Amino acid sequence: QVQLVESGGGLVQPGESLRLSCAVSENIFNFNALGWYRQAPGKQRELVADINVGGITNYLDSVKGRFFISRDNAENTVNLQMNSLKSEDTGVYYCHSRILRSEYWGQGTQVTVSS
Repeated sequence: QVQLVESGGGLVQPGESLRLSCAVSENIFNFNALGWYRQAPGKQRELVADINVGGITNYLDSVKGRFFISRDNAENTVNLQMNSLKSEDTGVYYCHSRILRSEYWGQGTQVTVSS
């Protein structure tokens, strides 16, 4: 069973940065896609960013130019650098991975942006 463990969440003020990291229990080189989703209170979970095996990235429109996703095949991690954070970025951030038809989720990490 693949395990994903997120870290790096916290409370920050608007305009500040956070870096989320997701440690994957298996060699991520074999994964078709890795990504980050978020869920705000009362809202549906949404894709924030993902990166495929070829390194092609995809971002939610509202985070383009502020968030950057990367994968480290040597360390088996997928990271999300979040800059210029806004209050609307608040939510629980989940790491997600897909290999063939199987999907895996982390337990989530809380990100709160508030003054």
